[in-house]
Amino acid sequence: MSDWPSARNDDRDNGYGRGAASPQPEGPRVMRHVQRGQVPPPAGRRPAPPAPSVPPQQAQRYDDHGYGQDPGPRHDDGYNTGQVYGGGRGGGGNGAGPGAARGPRPAPNWGRRLKVGAIAVVAVVAVTSVGTYFWADSKVRREVDLAKVIDRPKEGDCTTYLVVGSDSREGMTAEDKKRLHTGSAEGKRTDSMMILASCSSGDTMISLPRDSDVEIPSFVGSQSGKRFENRHRRVKLNAAYAEDGPELLVRTVEHNTGLRIDHYAEIGFAGFANIVDAMGGVELDIPKAFKDKKSGADFQAGKQTLNGEQALAFVRTRYAFAEADLARTKNQQKFLAALASQAASPGTLLNPFSLYPTLGAGLDTLVVDKDMGLFDLAGMFFAMKGVSGGEGKSMNMPSSGFRNGNVVWDKAKVRQLVQQIQNDEKVTVTSN
Repeated sequence: MSDWPSARNDDRDNGYGRGAASPQPEGPRVMRHVQRGQVPPPAGRRPAPPAPSVPPQQAQRYDDHGYGQDPGPRHDDGYNTGQVYGGGRGGGGNGAGPGAARGPRPAPNWGRRLKVGAIAVVAVVAVTSVGTYFWADSKVRREVDLAKVIDRPKEGDCTTYLVVGSDSREGMTAEDKKRLHTGSAEGKRTDSMMILASCSSGDTMISLPRDSDVEIPSFVGSQSGKRFENRHRRVKLNAAYAEDGPELLVRTVEHNTGLRIDHYAEIGFAGFANIVDAMGGVELDIPKAFKDKKSGADFQAGKQTLNGEQALAFVRTRYAFAEADLARTKNQQKFLAALASQAASPGTLLNPFSLYPTLGAGLDTLVVDKDMGLFDLAGMFFAMKGVSGGEGKSMNMPSSGFRNGNVVWDKAKVRQLVQQIQNDEKVTVTSN
């Protein structure tokens, strides 16, 4: 049995190969070309002539652009097609197809990119700001109607605010009342009152002792709409609030000072403490240590950060001081100025984790007049910040003594003070 492969046996039969009896010498043997996947023709049969070849790039051009006659199926035998290496994408072709050379990529236009990025940032900030504005505006409690106040003084050149801290326990639990030393009295009364005048000549904060001796003027009831005539009753200033609320308080302040009040803002105990806590506390420099069991105050001298409970105790303490209510009003001014300064700082305004909790805590409990917008509210805080920054003045209402235990205002100084505020002049009047 022969071990020769069939193809070589055929060659021997044709007279070629080793030991052939052919008179011609054996020439170079030609190996038949068989493509991958193609079955070789049977022995002794001449293979069919190959189909006309199509240049690889031309075939690719037909396939990509869809014109000309389909060059027919191509078999990928895994070998190079004859193109120059590196002639693919980004290579050195002749520009006839995808493998053709391309010019250098242009340098990025950083100016345009920065412009687009800046526009995107501005758009995001604008949308966020508008959303925050409407969210905050919807939370403001506009419950005081100054249109019900009658016989009002003339308008001045400054914007004036009557800022009131009430002893309202609204929203407080029994545990909150015990922790904050507020007691459990029903209703609400004024715990502090001050006039804030925002002027181009300088901001002025004037505390009004709640024991101030004032006259209740004629007024129209905020709820009944009934007119009550002036009976020349002299009472403590906080009695006006207790009798008919914010509208009568504004009417009484305007009648006894001659100064028109443009806006009203009031906050209760709980709201005050919540704002301080939402801000992470307020730093204050206490010059002298003091302690008061009724308010829960227990402070050492020096700089310290007060939380909501401590802040409320600080602004309510009066029995620990010889000047009683007058000393308390000074502490209230000092703390409110520090609070406003911190609330209006970039660390609060530009930090959403501080801004939104502060706004949420304050606006939920802040009661203002119906005409007071967010810009007016911001103006009030920035005016307080101006006072704390030394750009304004803080003082008590000028007084001349006492009557039946109540503080009597110095009429001449009050008249001069009001005139300076109305004319937007620098305030030179002093408390004493």
